[in-house]
Amino acid sequence: MAIALLAPLPYLLSSLDSLAADDHGTAAHVAGRPMAVQAAFYVHIVCGGLALLLSPLQLSSRLRARRTGAHRGVGRVVLIAILLAGAAGLVIAPYNGAGAVGVAGFGLLGLAWLACAVAAFRAIRRRDVPAHRRWAIRLFALTYAGVMLRVWTPLLIMAQVGVAEELAFDRAYTAVTFLCWVPNLIVAELYLRRGRRQTRR
Repeated sequence: MAIALLAPLPYLLSSLDSLAADDHGTAAHVAGRPMAVQAAFYVHIVCGGLALLLSPLQLSSRLRARRTGAHRGVGRVVLIAILLAGAAGLVIAPYNGAGAVGVAGFGLLGLAWLACAVAAFRAIRRRDVPAHRRWAIRLFALTYAGVMLRVWTPLLIMAQVGVAEELAFDRAYTAVTFLCWVPNLIVAELYLRRGRRQTRR
């Protein structure tokens, strides 16, 4: 929740140009770009932050059981937020700081995020609740790539003992374009497989 609230805050309180001058976050890669790219960046951070805040509520079995209407309402908000943030993420992926690797990493994340959101929605429209829950868990794992990016980056920088700070950051950021979401998805799949084995037993 702290990351969801605090990460977008500097971009909402200051201009991209001033943040880029201070070399803050990804501002340097977005400032000066076409207005459509800058707009997509703001859509991505605001809607992505909203999805981060609300997604944990959707995993609450108590909320699903006692307040079905609230679960559906929050689910619609989360779905729209992810669709907007995912589409915007595809727009800004080519302007990341990790080059071609970043385009691939963030681009595939955006596609997977959108695909899981659509699959979860289609499953619940068919009233296939077990399939909906499976896709929702995958969707949650991908949504929290935004958190894991901010967890992995400093850890990878600290692991590079004796390496210049700028080079260490560049290496860490290149790796984290895949590391922020692929392990999340693997853990989600292992969790789902374990659940299926327990159900069969």
